[in-house]
Amino acid sequence: MRSAFDKLISWTGLLMAAVLLTAGGLLLWANSYIGDQVQDQLAMQDITMPTAEATAELSQADQDALAPYSGSKLDTGAEAKAFADHYILAHMNAASDGRTYEEVSGEYIQLSDEEKASPDGQALAGLRQTLFMGNTLRGLLLNAYAFATIATIAGIAAIVSFAAAALLLVLVGVGFWHARRVEHDAERTAPVPVPQHA
Repeated sequence: MRSAFDKLISWTGLLMAAVLLTAGGLLLWANSYIGDQVQDQLAMQDITMPTAEATAELSQADQDALAPYSGSKLDTGAEAKAFADHYILAHMNAASDGRTYEEVSGEYIQLSDEEKASPDGQALAGLRQTLFMGNTLRGLLLNAYAFATIATIAGIAAIVSFAAAALLLVLVGVGFWHARRVEHDAERTAPVPVPQHA
């Protein structure tokens, strides 16, 4: 009875290990595919990360966030996030005195046609367009960062799946070994039938 139970648990463990190995393989493929797509799409934009000279007017926090990538091609999720949050957003905030696109656009929409045609109205229209373009680019870059993060998580999950599968395979081996040992012990301790004489 114990041997049968050990075998049942071991076969179940073997099935689970196969599922984990399959999941690990799929997660590893997702990590590679998504990572390659993010890198290819970002590389096509041909953005070069700003150098220290180009960030001199930014806050120290923004400069520190951009410094590790100074002068490199923007082709990773981390670079995309740094560029979006510490370069584009910093310039958008400086241009608009911290106002959002929604606020600037609302101000512009409330102007009369005559006010829109004035130099101040035209400047506000230009700022509105700048913030719209900045938000669009930031959104695209932050989407790339999000997908790069998903790729990283998939890679970590693949490693965990492979490690769990390896552990299960060891336990499966121990389970089958124990089942054999119990069978062998049962055969040795089974009572020997005594021949009956008439």
